Amino acid sequence: MWMILDKQRTIAGPGFNRWLVPPAALCIHLCIGMAYGFSVFWLPLTRAVGITSPVVCPAGMRFFEKLTTTTCDWDKPLLGWMYTLFFVFLGSSAALFGTWLEKAGPRKVGVVAACCWCGGLVVSAAGVYLHQLWLLWLGSGVIGGIGLGLGYISPVSTLIKWFPDRRGMASGMAIMGFGGGAMIGSPLADRLMRYFAGPESVGVWQTFLVLAAIYFVFMMLGSFAYRVPPDGWAPAGWAPADRDGKPSATPSASPTLAGTHAAAESMTVGQAWRTRQFWLLWLVLCLNVSAGIGVIGMASPMLQEVFGGRLLGENIPFEQLDAAQLGRVAAMGAGFTGLLSLFNILGRFFWSSLSDTLGRKTTYCLFFLLGAALYAAVPGVGRAGNIPLFCGIFCLILTMYGGGFAAIPAYLADLFGTGNVGAIHGRLLTAWSVAGILGPVLVNYFNAYQIRAGVPRSRAYDQTMLLLAGLLVAGFFCNLLVRPVHKPQPRDDDDTGSASSSARLPAAPHRSGPWEPSPTAAAAGAAHDGSSSWLVLFWLLVAVPMAWGVWMTLRQAWALFG
Repeated sequence: MWMILDKQRTIAGPGFNRWLVPPAALCIHLCIGMAYGFSVFWLPLTRAVGITSPVVCPAGMRFFEKLTTTTCDWDKPLLGWMYTLFFVFLGSSAALFGTWLEKAGPRKVGVVAACCWCGGLVVSAAGVYLHQLWLLWLGSGVIGGIGLGLGYISPVSTLIKWFPDRRGMASGMAIMGFGGGAMIGSPLADRLMRYFAGPESVGVWQTFLVLAAIYFVFMMLGSFAYRVPPDGWAPAGWAPADRDGKPSATPSASPTLAGTHAAAESMTVGQAWRTRQFWLLWLVLCLNVSAGIGVIGMASPMLQEVFGGRLLGENIPFEQLDAAQLGRVAAMGAGFTGLLSLFNILGRFFWSSLSDTLGRKTTYCLFFLLGAALYAAVPGVGRAGNIPLFCGIFCLILTMYGGGFAAIPAYLADLFGTGNVGAIHGRLLTAWSVAGILGPVLVNYFNAYQIRAGVPRSRAYDQTMLLLAGLLVAGFFCNLLVRPVHKPQPRDDDDTGSASSSARLPAAPHRSGPWEPSPTAAAAGAAHDGSSSWLVLFWLLVAVPMAWGVWMTLRQAWALFG
């Protein structure tokens, strides 16, 4: 049974349509992307014992006692550590197992990711049922975090190899699913919790089990739908990109030779991470994510505290709002957060696709320059009370945050080749782990310091915005220092063994282009024609949930502008 997961079993045959691979990637990323939406569980879990209201733990209770107590409820700071565990284990598992991905292939890695992510939800369900916080951290945080890392990197290398002519678009199609997971999963989880809630349960553990079952089906479907291109495959007429990611002027006359040449120039992960360019890109990703993730974490309270009663058409500071008014502005803050999630998704596809035309280096320069200018403009817009412009600025900022994630695999492929881009990308994602801690800590502690110093809440974010702008300016100069890489010959003693793991695989029949059937067999044409129906159905399988998530997000955001 394990043999069916081998990389050799996933080599595409004649007439395979490469556009079947992106929905397979989305099946996995839309599931693991629910990590962004886990905050939907925090409030119900703070009353898992009390059901209707929290049972507060005694003031003198020790930290380790809170991990195992069954007599009082957890607070939000304790539950919030789940986010830290998610990002730490996502980055570390991606770094540790990236090389294994190139050797084992995306199908095997996708199956392991499904078992970890969904198995972690099952363990978390047991933790909620038994009221053991350590099981919740172990299940979703540690085991699920490993599944996040494996699932995140599983499609990237494969898609870039299938779309060497559109690397940015390919990685954007997959990674936008990670941003869209919460857009679908959060409203679904909310409905499930309300369905299962009763006098003895808040409905969280049952919701975890249902989500685990749904996600397992989707992730296994995506894993078994993965195919890797045959050795030396390339689209007909493809012009290899230059070192800045822009197409060269002369298309390749031989697709087979073009693909083989690209693989031969690939660097191993050990060679890549010893270069200055790798660490400059590490800083580029870390600084871009630190700024963006800080905004995501404070988006809702920032909108409420900056504008206060002006969100309701009344000139009242946030501190003077009554309970009913606070509830109304909180709904607007939730709508703002949902709107940012939507633009995060759109940016992942838009900017990564645009980078195929502009080049990766130019695209990141735009991220940093435009982003720094927007952050610096926020204090003035807030003082002017221009709510639509304020929201528009942050929506644009979030497109570049998402675009930074989506374009980085293509940037790596431009510099180091496509042969081991999955492993190299995995190492680079340790920057995400660092940013997941650095960004929120900088933003939250600096904001708290401003408030303690007597700065009004409506002005306490001004200096924070300038701090985030400074991070982006530093990222701009790191990006400017990135230069083409001199690719050395692969060494047998390197940690990946060769420059391209696909070179050791048996060759599959080559076909003439991405949409055309193989000219060597009549049966291939029939297979291609039959695949058209599967192509439409497969895309509908991921498009329908995404459309529902967009609709739910827009309904929620209407509270802000309606």
